[in-house]
Amino acid sequence: MKKQILMFTAVAMLAAALAGCGKPVQKSSTQMGYIGEDAAKNMAVTAAQVDTANASFSGVSLDEKDGIAYYGVDFTAAGTTYHNASDALSGAVIESSSGTAQTTGTTDTTGTSGTTGASQTGTVDEARAKQIALEHAGVSESDTTFLMAKQDYENGTLVYEVEFYVAATGTEYDYEIDAATGEVRSFDYDAENYTAGQQNTASGTNETKSEAEIRSIALAKVPGATENDIRMNLDRDDGKLRYEGKIIYEGMEYDFEIDAYSGAIQEWDAESVFD
Repeated sequence: MKKQILMFTAVAMLAAALAGCGKPVQKSSTQMGYIGEDAAKNMAVTAAQVDTANASFSGVSLDEKDGIAYYGVDFTAAGTTYHNASDALSGAVIESSSGTAQTTGTTDTTGTSGTTGASQTGTVDEARAKQIALEHAGVSESDTTFLMAKQDYENGTLVYEVEFYVAATGTEYDYEIDAATGEVRSFDYDAENYTAGQQNTASGTNETKSEAEIRSIALAKVPGATENDIRMNLDRDDGKLRYEGKIIYEGMEYDFEIDAYSGAIQEWDAESVFD
């Protein structure tokens, strides 16, 4: 009988030891100090000035980007779709967008060129979307050899995708304009046929601009950004020196390439850090 008791005790101890070798339980969002999904929903509807009772939530998720934990909240109210991102710790709204909700089964995609059934409810039409993009780029329509705008949905938000080409500089521009607000959601341009310049060729030397000068050129494109918001490095591509880098400021990420000799911006791309 003693032997049976001792054997049972040994088995129980071994089972307990094995159970303790399992994978540690991850901390919950509450243990991490996050505001939680319910609070994130409240933050989202408050920012959109929508009554919670009128909101139909399609998704709430806890995500992380560039070391920032945030709650992404998507919901619909009164025919409008909303997307909101709130800091998981403080609850501060760091991104918010809205657009006309797409009606399932009633959108006419075979109508006139460049329009859909949902386009009738947007506050920004095609002509205005083009104008917004041109003004942002500092280009007049007469300077473009190709100008196109079409509607599309981006994460449930109705947008205009605007593209145009400026032959004089060999630069191609791409814009994404919010069809409800006219906000520039993202943009980029690429000087495709650009040839890097060389300074002081008369003396036979190739002088490049200083890193401080290049930083100033890039930061001037993002009002409010400082030295703490920019990272860049000098690289050689096809025998030409250029600076490559990025600026992260107020929820936006700007990627760029700048010619080290002339300081000309060869490529520039901007989008939300949460896209």
